[in-house]
Amino acid sequence: MENNYQYHIFSPYRVCPLGAHVDHQHGLVTGFAINKGVDLWFNVREDSAVNLSSLSFEGEVHFDLAKRSEVKEKHWGDYARGAKYALKKRFELSHGIDGVLQGSFPVGGLSSSAAVLIAYVMAFAKANGIMLQPFEVVQIASEAEREYIGLNNGLLDQACIALGKKDGLLFLDCDSNEWRIIKRNPSMPEFEIGIFFSGLTRSLVNSDYNLRVYECKTAAWCMLAYQNAPLKTFDKTFLRDIPKETFDSTRDMMPLRFAKRAEHFYSEYRRVRQGVTAWETGNLQLFGKLSFDSCESSIHNYECGSPELISIYNIMRPLQGVYGGRFSGAGFKGAVIALVDPAYKQEIEDTLTREYLAQYPEYEQTFKVFWVKPDDGARFVD
Repeated sequence: MENNYQYHIFSPYRVCPLGAHVDHQHGLVTGFAINKGVDLWFNVREDSAVNLSSLSFEGEVHFDLAKRSEVKEKHWGDYARGAKYALKKRFELSHGIDGVLQGSFPVGGLSSSAAVLIAYVMAFAKANGIMLQPFEVVQIASEAEREYIGLNNGLLDQACIALGKKDGLLFLDCDSNEWRIIKRNPSMPEFEIGIFFSGLTRSLVNSDYNLRVYECKTAAWCMLAYQNAPLKTFDKTFLRDIPKETFDSTRDMMPLRFAKRAEHFYSEYRRVRQGVTAWETGNLQLFGKLSFDSCESSIHNYECGSPELISIYNIMRPLQGVYGGRFSGAGFKGAVIALVDPAYKQEIEDTLTREYLAQYPEYEQTFKVFWVKPDDGARFVD
């Protein structure tokens, strides 16, 4: 494959051990890029045509970079069109690509859509001589997903994928967009990341993902209204802008569902702060426990997680060698992740597979366990 193409981009999938469902409310998040992801091989064209095929999906994609953005076609080519859409707001695009794309995992929970978008943004920029800093790639890819694909996410996925480092944890403030990589403490024990696919694939745009975003904003509106504070338009309303004290004094007035969404936000903010300290001091046990607590709040306060994901989580949680873990991605279908002592990998995989399939035999063909490690972010491969 490599011999036929000028360029090769590897864009990793991501996992987020702490900071669930808060990026869209300008919260605090953490994450890793992992050593599995999307590969895009491509040649630069003299004209503005884009021709793409995929080793993972059916069909081919053809469009013109120089022309106005086409209508969405509701299939995998939309991500390339989304990257074009967001780049064209800033730059002239006159050179297209001939490319082939390959993903290394079934879709669900690792933000494959953001990995693909970042690969396309980097490829179109390279073809047109545009130099982008990693955080610019994050912002452009995020804009493509929000404005073109139609998923109201924050910057978490794109930041992990573009900025991740093999030997550290990404810590991102989604309000200020300040970020840093926290180097691994030498005293921290070894760990690998288990990814447990329920066997149920999903599409975030069709899930309750966007609904939860609106519920968070409604909770913020409720708090402001109870205090007779001026309201902002929905798109400028975020829980991060409202002090926790305001929530404490108004939570009993609002409908329970909105109070629960806000409770998740404020408790997750606290957990990320504690988790960053735990990571800095090499305390993987505490970091893992906070990740478990995050999942509990996702289940009970954010009310996401299919019965399948909750089963995997409940089986995994007490197993020896599991430091911590939670749903990955939006947690409506998808996967569960865990930080694991490598010495116990096989026992964990065997127990989890046996007990899960006893409950859900219908997923025998699609349930999968993968073991991955943190990796560097999206990059050109020599």
